[in-house]
Formats: sequence, C-alpha cells, structure tokens
Amino acid sequence: MNITENTVAIVSGGASGLGAAAANALAEAGAKLVILDMNDTAGTARAEALGGKFIKTDVSDPISVAAAMEAVKATFGTAHIAVNCAGIAPAAKTVSKGAAHDPKSFIATINVNLIGTFNVASQAAAMMAENEAFDADGSRGVIVNTASVAAYEGQVGQVAYAASKGGVVGMTLPMARDLAQLGIRVCAVAPGLFKTPMLEGLPQEVQDCLGAQVPFPSRLGGPSEYAQLVCHIVENQMLNGEVIRLDGAIRMTPR
Repeated sequence: MNITENTVAIVSGGASGLGAAAANALAEAGAKLVILDMNDTAGTARAEALGGKFIKTDVSDPISVAAAMEAVKATFGTAHIAVNCAGIAPAAKTVSKGAAHDPKSFIATINVNLIGTFNVASQAAAMMAENEAFDADGSRGVIVNTASVAAYEGQVGQVAYAASKGGVVGMTLPMARDLAQLGIRVCAVAPGLFKTPMLEGLPQEVQDCLGAQVPFPSRLGGPSEYAQLVCHIVENQMLNGEVIRLDGAIRMTPR
C-alpha cells in the first residue's frame, strides 16, 4: 500500500512515545493523521504540528472508540491505516509481601492493552471495509498492533503486562485471517527495549545498563526505528498475520 495525501491514518496512543514516532512518520509520508489518546495537551499539540486531528479517546471503552471512528469519517473519510500504540505498564508481582496482585490493576492493564487494541482494530476494520479496493490485490486497509517481547519473556513484576501483550500476539493471525476476504492486512510489532518516556525517566546509567543488554546494536531502540517498521509493514503487501520482533536480538532475563 502506497501512502499518499489521500491516505487516512489513525494512531492510538499517538501523543507520545512509539505512537508519536509512528504518527510523525506517517504524516511525513503524506498521510492525513488522526491521533487517539487520553492526553489532551500532548495529543492536541502533536496533531496540530502534523496538520492532523486529535480525538480524546478511551480505547478500553468501545463507545468512546465508536465515537472517535465517526469523527474520523466526518473529518477525513474512511481510514486506510490503524496503528495501535495505546498502552499502560504497571509493575506488580502475582504475590508481593503476602498480598495477591491487585485484580483491578490487572484488569485495567488487560482493558487498555488488549481490549483497547481489539476495540480500535475491529472498529477501524469495519470502517476500512467500506473503502473501494485501491490496488490489484483488492487492498482496503492495514492494521498494525503493538505487542512486546514481554509477550514471550515477561519479567518479574510483568504478569499483567505480559498477559496483555501475549493476547495481542495471539489475536494477530486469526484477525488477519478474519479480514483477508475484505482486503485488510494485520501485523503486530513486538518491540524490545526502546527509548520511550518510561525509560527516559530512568537515570542515564540505568538506561546505559539496559542498552548494554541488547546484543546488537547495544543500545536502546529509537522510536523512529519502530516507526520505520510500521511504514514498511504498511507498504509491503506480503506482510500479513505476522508478529515481528524489533529487539536487537535480546531475550529478556527473569529480572
């Protein structure tokens, strides 16, 4: 799929981090950008800088997502690309100091990371199905979800996060198969250690230590490298139903 000035792209969690990088790259390629996020200030600023639109959206709430999709259609028409980056990453063990993991925290993580990804992907796909096929393959859209290497090697304290991202991995292939007859491709990216706001808040020596764990290149990944892969997935027609690790060959240790 070629990204042109007529391409409409939705990025959830696009106000910061990997989502912001994806939004930047898609806008630079010419797409009309819509950012879905809960952060009004950052989301509005990012959208304005990219000539796009910000819609405050709670991805865990299907009604909020439905309203956002209607706003997208009213502003730019039906979408062609949806990138899911909205997520949270609380840290808690299954049992800590004799107390069980807070079930509300676990549920919230699943609701945002897994159900939120499903809500945006499924509702965006329903909108994409309205598109006229725009190439000889019958393409109507592309969905890129964001998993994590934690889906495979969740560390101590990541039981909720790993479960949520494991769900994203698990639904990638069946979602791609569901949507194949509609001409909509689905892939997921599983990033390793990336320089996102969460890691940037750590002391530099801690960041350096984490980066050194990556076999090659021995550093934290840059958000722009994630964005490059998103754009490649959009443009490469044969990428479908795949989860791509973007991690410098790291395999996470228990701690």
